[in-house]
This record gives sequence, structure tokens and C-alpha cells, in this order.
Amino acid sequence: MRRRLSSFLRRRRVLAALQLLVVGVLLGVLAYLLRDVWADALPRLREARPGDVGVAVGVLALYYLLFVLGWQWILAALGVRIGYSLALQAEMASMLAKYIPGTVWTPLARIVWVRRAGVTQTSLVLGSILLEAGLSAIAGVLVFAVGLVPVGSDATALVPLVAFAAVVAVLIHPRVFQPLARKVFGRFGGTEPPVLPYRTMVALLVYYSFTWLVGGVAIFFLLRSLGGEPGFETIPYLGGTAAVGAIVAVLSLFAPSGLGVREGSMYGLMLAVVSEGVALGATILNRLAITVVEAALLALGVVLWRLRRHEPKEALETSHWPEPELARRRS
Repeated sequence: MRRRLSSFLRRRRVLAALQLLVVGVLLGVLAYLLRDVWADALPRLREARPGDVGVAVGVLALYYLLFVLGWQWILAALGVRIGYSLALQAEMASMLAKYIPGTVWTPLARIVWVRRAGVTQTSLVLGSILLEAGLSAIAGVLVFAVGLVPVGSDATALVPLVAFAAVVAVLIHPRVFQPLARKVFGRFGGTEPPVLPYRTMVALLVYYSFTWLVGGVAIFFLLRSLGGEPGFETIPYLGGTAAVGAIVAVLSLFAPSGLGVREGSMYGLMLAVVSEGVALGATILNRLAITVVEAALLALGVVLWRLRRHEPKEALETSHWPEPELARRRS
């Protein structure tokens, strides 16, 4: 047993070291390729307008708060209720866990956190995470496609995104997701998670599309803070750009939190609406902003959860979520 554990830890250390090496090389290559742009980007960063940066950070925080509601919605539809403060902690902890080399920490952080609420069905939590990621990705591609129209940008990048969204749509379809989850989770002794009703999935797609528009507003103000002048009609495109960056970050398993990969994709897409210096500066500000906001919201969630622990028991048991249909059927 000790030998197996030691071997496993060695493999994890090697994987972590390789990931850090890849990130270092990737960031170095990007810095070299953009060496002529830094002369324009750095002065813009030093002279960034605090008001616009503050608005961008506030809107970004709103995006995350809305995103947490989406996950709560999914869990409620699957028959599980957790408080918002705990859901916020779990979501932000998993976001920050992406920076840790290794691919297991992101879902593991959320699983461990929700156990505080007594939710021990690991397969159900994993299923909710997969559904959240899939629905959010599809919504992001839809927003990006709509955003291309007013911008008039080349639609070449849309082809692989549409193909990716189509594959994800098939995988999260109830008739595919349920048997696939049964097979995968069954190998580890878990039970298959329940599926979402079609109506709920469509409603969530609309909801996540709205959250990406909110994310687009955040990037809009980041660009403005650096002297960029994007029009309001570019907000859907910028929201889609944020979605593409998030999708690339998830798919790039070798780069913790998609470091470098996310930035490269967003920088390239933002060139359709602003100059190179503004795009590079906004890319850097965006990474700093999302990290700071995630850490701040995690701390906020912890504070709210501790305050809520001192509330009367009756208040703790009250939920604003309606009794899910699935739970009613089982009772």
C-alpha cells in the first residue's frame, strides 16, 4: 500500500512539475512574440482609469455571483439544496484550485466543500459540475456567434467552437448523459446522478447566455480603462470572447487555470475591436481581476457562512428554491 501511495505521489509531482514547465515556456513564448506590443501596453496599464477598472471589477463580481446561482439551480433540479454562501465558497474554491498543478483539484475542492452541508453523493456533485460546464460552454458559443454579427469579424474561429458545442450538447443530452454517467460512475462504485428536465436545460442555457453578456460588460470597461473605445454593440462579442477563453482554459489540462492559453485566445479575439496595446493590457488586467475577485468572493462566502451558522435553526432550513419535481416523485 505504501509503495502504491509513494508511486502515486511521485507521478503527481512529476505531472505538476511538467505543467509548471509548460506554463513557464508558454508565457515566455507569448512575452517574446508580443515584445513589440509591451511598449504600448505598459504605459496604458500604469495610466489605467481607476473608475472604469472599479466598474469592471464590480461587474465581474456580479458575473460570478450569478454563476453561483446557476449551479444552485442545477443542484435544486437534481434534488439537492445548499445555502448560497456555501455554494459561493465551493464555486470560488474550485476556481482558485485551478491554479494548483494537477487536474483533480478543481472538482475535488467543490466536492469537499459541499460535504459541509452533508451532501455526500459524490457522483451527483460531479454530475452537476459537468452539466454546469457543458451548459455554460454551449451558451458561451451561442453568445459569441451572435456577437460576431455587429463586429463583422472573421467567422473562421466559429467552426471549431460550433463543433465543440455540438459534441457537448450530445454528451449532456439526457439520453446520452445518463447511461454514460452510469457507466463511468459505476466503475468507481458511485450511483448515476439524476438528469435535468429538458425545460430546465433550456432555461439554464438562456440564463448562462445572460451571464456571459454580464462578463462582456466587465471586459468592455477594462478596455475603456486603457483608452480603448469599443462600442456597446461589441458587448456580446466580448462576452463570447470571455467564454472562449474559459473553454480553452478548461480544455488545456496541461496549463493550471489555462495560464497563457486563455490569455492568448482572448488577446487574439479582442484585436477585432481594439488595438494591440489595449488588447494586451486588458488581457493582463482580466487575469488579475478574476483572481482577486475569486479570492474576495471566497472570503465573503466564508464570512456569510459563519454568520449564518449563528442563525436560528428554522432560518437555516428555509430555502428560496421550490421543491424540485424529482424530489417530490421520490417522496
